[in-house]
This record gives sequence, C-alpha cells and structure tokens, in this order.
Amino acid sequence: MKPKNCLIFGGSGQIGRHLVRKLTKNDVRVTVVTRNIHQKSYIIKTQGNAGYIDIVESNIYEEQKIRSLFEKTDLCINLVGILSEKNKGNTFYNIHSLFPSILAKLSKEYKLKNFIHVSALGINDALDSNYAKSKLEGEKNILKNFPLATILRPSVVYSSSDNFTCNLMSLLNILPIFPLYYSGKTKFTPIHCSDLTDTIYHIISSNINSKIIECVGPEVITFKEVLEKLLKLTNKKRLLVPFPFLLAKISAKFFQLFPNPPLTEDQLRLLKYDNVLSGKYKNNFDIGSPSKRYFDIEVKKYAYMWREGGQFSTEKYNPKENIES
Repeated sequence: MKPKNCLIFGGSGQIGRHLVRKLTKNDVRVTVVTRNIHQKSYIIKTQGNAGYIDIVESNIYEEQKIRSLFEKTDLCINLVGILSEKNKGNTFYNIHSLFPSILAKLSKEYKLKNFIHVSALGINDALDSNYAKSKLEGEKNILKNFPLATILRPSVVYSSSDNFTCNLMSLLNILPIFPLYYSGKTKFTPIHCSDLTDTIYHIISSNINSKIIECVGPEVITFKEVLEKLLKLTNKKRLLVPFPFLLAKISAKFFQLFPNPPLTEDQLRLLKYDNVLSGKYKNNFDIGSPSKRYFDIEVKKYAYMWREGGQFSTEKYNPKENIES
C-alpha cells in the first residue's frame, strides 16, 4: 500500500526537487526539512500542488523537533550529502555517518514502513577516500539500527541542475586545456535524476525493502568520453591532456581552496575507481525500474546554455526531437 505521508531530508537539492514533484504528482503528501526556510522554501513550494507540501525549518541535529515529525509520517527519505567538508559541522562523519544513524533509529522507534537512504556507488573499493569511508559507515549504522531500510547507491546523477555536467561545461568554457585525471579511463554509469526518482517511487509504490540497490543509467561512459560528449554538445574544442598524479594532486590542492571546489584531494582519490555495477547487489533494472534516459539526449536539452550565443545558438535543442513515449 502506497504511503500517504513522506518525510524528506535534503528535499531542496537536485534529487529532492525531482522527487517532491514525483511524489506529489502521485498524491503523496511530503514534509521537507530544510536548514533555512527563507532561502529554500520558494524552490520547494513550486514543486507540487498547494496542500501537498509542508516545509519545516530545522537543524538536522535538533532531535526533539525532528522526532515530532516522525509521529506524522509513514516513510522517511534521506537525501542529505556533501561532496567536500566545509567547516566543523559539515564533516563527512556528521553528515554521512552520524545523521543517517539517528534517522534510522527514529524510523524503527516509530515503526515506519521504510527508511530510504541515498548513498553512493563504488564506495566499497575506495577505502582511501574519506567520503567513501563515511558513506560505508553510514550504511552499516543504518542497517544495524533499522534492518528494513533500503539503501540506494546511485552512480553520478545528472540533470540541468547538477554538480557534474554543469560544472564540467562551465570549466570547459573557460579552460583552453583540460586535465585528464587517470588518463580519463575511469568508467561511469551516469543516471539521469528523473530515472533515479522513478526508481525511488517504484520502491515506495511496490513496497520494496531490499537492503542495498545499485542505481545506474543505461550506458557505461569513461571520463574522457564524458568530456568529449560535452565538448561536442557545446560546440567547443579543447585540448584534453593526461595529468601525472603529482600534478593532479597539486591542482586538486589549488581547487579545494575555492568556496565550492570543483575538485578536492579526496575526490581525486575517489576518481581512480570505476563507478559501475559491482554485481554484488541488486540494481534498479533487477527490481523492475530500468533507466530509460541516455546521456547525450538529456544533456543536449540544456547544453545550449554553454554554447556561443546561448539559447540563440544555431544548434539549440529541438523539443520535437526525442519525445519520450
């Protein structure tokens, strides 16, 4: 039976906005918890019909305030995650390990139907990455505290508001030479945000409780191929140069000084591991939710923003092409 009420943490991010639209469209009331209601509420409120979305301002560690929300929900979804550590509070341990364990305990205490947690693909092998280690520890804490939880491990998630293709196209727009870390051979199985939210809704509506599910797109693409596709879609020519590890490490040290770093040393370590199916767990195809959206077709819809002339470029996306059935 489909739940009537859903509690979402991290609902103002890329995945959250897509998911709120998907759930409210299918008559599920959502309560979104945000740290700053003044900055985030205008984004969240536009994602569904009036009456289907409640927005609550709370720090993720205000347990008493969060506890009251669990009394009114059937399902909890955690989308909170960070790519780099910014201050003492926003650490990998706090965000990826400690906070999910709190949510899992409350989910068990209040007898929720499911607790869905979004983790990351490829973290089993990347033991030299603090990001990966914190994600793994978080998963272990969740399953220990609430064995019925469902953990999703998506590959790189992309859309018109992502931190992957958009950042890369912005960098390709200004850099005449672009570094190929690990010779650009790292493999990805990028999944479009709508495919991921379709999978989450499928899990909810089908009452699936499966410990770990890997979520991938329909194709395997190397990092070099990703860059080549983005250059083609934005009508640009750039020199893609393999970087020796020492030079790559120096560039990462420089980039991580930025307020929103495009690359950190930890991400550089993570980048040497393939981001593909491990074969050890079920995946979204196995559970009946195959990915349908292909990288080139989807990115083409918004890549014109990085072309010469922007929306007036001669090769702007034609909405009559590739219409989904």
